[in-house]
Amino acid sequence: MLILSIESSCDETAAAVVEMSHTTRRIRSSIIASQAEIHAPFGGVVPEIASRAHTEALTTITRQALAQAGVSLGEIDTIAVTAYPGLIGALLAGVNFAKSLAYANGKPLVAVNHIMGHVASAYLCHQQLQPPFLAAVLSGGHTSIMKVEDYTTYRTISRTRDDAIGEAFDKIGRVMGLPYPGGAEMDRLAAQATTPLGVKFPSAALRDCDDFSFSGLKTAAVNYIHTLTQRGEEYDPSALAAALTDAAVGSVITRLESLHATRGFTRLVVAGGVSANSHLRKALATFGEVRGVEIFLPTLDLCGDNAAMIGAQAYYQAKIGDFAGTNLNGTSTII
Repeated sequence: MLILSIESSCDETAAAVVEMSHTTRRIRSSIIASQAEIHAPFGGVVPEIASRAHTEALTTITRQALAQAGVSLGEIDTIAVTAYPGLIGALLAGVNFAKSLAYANGKPLVAVNHIMGHVASAYLCHQQLQPPFLAAVLSGGHTSIMKVEDYTTYRTISRTRDDAIGEAFDKIGRVMGLPYPGGAEMDRLAAQATTPLGVKFPSAALRDCDDFSFSGLKTAAVNYIHTLTQRGEEYDPSALAAALTDAAVGSVITRLESLHATRGFTRLVVAGGVSANSHLRKALATFGEVRGVEIFLPTLDLCGDNAAMIGAQAYYQAKIGDFAGTNLNGTSTII
């Protein structure tokens, strides 16, 4: 099955063609138009600007994806699009484009959950991977751990109650004066630390349940920076980045350890933008070795938002006849 997929849930406009079957999981093309430079002066994504940029880029990158894949629109079997969750204006740009394209060309349309798409990125990198397994999606907008019972049935067992892990990195990075997005620069800085900060930040893994709360970690870091600034004192950015990274990564590992103790899972997929963090990857490797858990991570180019992952998930929905109609609408929340 050849699937043309569209992703526009936040600040990356993406189109891809994937070839999927019982024995094949292949990316034929993947085009991403990043908006990072557009939003950098604001220190974060401006929804209205993101929506307009998606509208301007969608036609061009879709043509590029088809050309790179060496196929015509007539050869496409299914069109897929991220329909939720995300920024509503950004989602609507992609949904309306994909819906119109599918209707005009008589193609079936599949609406994909962005979070499930991130998990599906692992299918493209690990050809033998199949459910059931546990999956953690860690990104700028999402922090969830789910039981993936089959390709289309997910059950959330842990989530953040406020900020996502990547959101915390970005917001702290903005206060530190790091370039947007702050998560990647935080990772680089943390690797350069030579001396400890001498401050321990709170864990985001809640004690009374399986959820996370990254707002406390974010607030503690921001207060630390503001207090030193008001005193006219300086801090070592690399040491601070290392301490923050240790706290954030440690929170994830703490939660995974508690879930392993109660659920005994043997396979774990970790996806989303934060899954590219080098310190998290090292910690996961150690966790997997100690606990006897097989870890599945997407390649770095598939950690962030992309359309190939949307196409991969769409294949499994198409197999069970889960198609969308012309009344499809974008939804900012998880449904």
